[in-house]
Amino acid sequence: MAQESAKWPQEDVLILAIETSCDETAAAVVKNGREVLSNIIYSQIDLHTLYGGVVPEIASRKHIEKINQVIEKALTDAKVTLEQITAVAVTYGPGLVGALLVGVSAAKAIAFALDKPLVGVHHIEGHICANYIENKELEPPFLCLVVSGGHSHLVMVLDYGRYEILGRTRDDAAGEAFDKVARAIGLGYPGGPKIDSVSGQGDPEAIAFPRAKVGDNVYDFSFSGLKSAVLNYLNGCRMKGIPVSQADVAASFQKAVVDVLTEHSMHALEERGVRKFAIAGGVASNGHLRRALEEACRKRNVAFYRPSPILCTDNAAMIGAAGYYEYCKGVRHGWDLNAVPGLKLGERI
Repeated sequence: MAQESAKWPQEDVLILAIETSCDETAAAVVKNGREVLSNIIYSQIDLHTLYGGVVPEIASRKHIEKINQVIEKALTDAKVTLEQITAVAVTYGPGLVGALLVGVSAAKAIAFALDKPLVGVHHIEGHICANYIENKELEPPFLCLVVSGGHSHLVMVLDYGRYEILGRTRDDAAGEAFDKVARAIGLGYPGGPKIDSVSGQGDPEAIAFPRAKVGDNVYDFSFSGLKSAVLNYLNGCRMKGIPVSQADVAASFQKAVVDVLTEHSMHALEERGVRKFAIAGGVASNGHLRRALEEACRKRNVAFYRPSPILCTDNAAMIGAAGYYEYCKGVRHGWDLNAVPGLKLGERI
């Protein structure tokens, strides 16, 4: 793999992007990093809801079944042929290893058959780059909060493809905590959207759940204690025969998460003197979080950016955006590209 400073092409660059890191089979065609010509997503949520969460083996098998159909649909909707594609970008980590392998294998086969460049993309980098699609004016540097089912990162985006991680979760990611609490109060899977909906009927001040701080890094997150506090509250109510308000628990839990994410983000903004702030990841579609962060940025006269909800959840358009900037920097992967389930942000393989 080679990498140089970015060289912006004179001709249009069409990226065929593939994303299969978890339970969405997705393909997209993206022009010049910011114009989405197609964005096809096959979601497996209904399938995994039966089990209360994502089953890796089922996800992998469904990816195999759907990958070719999704890619063909993306090309058809974009009105382009494989021969017109400039390069193929694919998520190669982090994620579920079996799921990642399906996308990586498909991307390598297409790139090899067409003799086109192959560009591996970091999944979290894709989430960050989703902000470029609808915010054409956004350019680095800026601060980005990435919150999803498996990740909670506070990241300084120094340049395209250059990141400094200020904080990360020490245990449960925000989305993981949402799923576990939703299951505990009987809402089921996926937890984030259901808690966001139900909490609108509850009192966010009804229950005083804790807001954890990590002593050696003020930017790091910890949500396992909050999750345990919710479970202890529920168990205590059951033991004492006290009725539980599902809406109040959801609202109070959600407010605790939103308070922590907002406080850490604003602290980082002030400490770093940054005037641009963005959010990304599945939890970034949470209405309460979006409103809280937007209001906090408004009070500080900081520009606030957020993708549409469809671009917050896993999709291939964001991989196409990230893939474009990697392509322009000279990143090329060989046929030995493999899935790296534990790939760290900024790590190059």
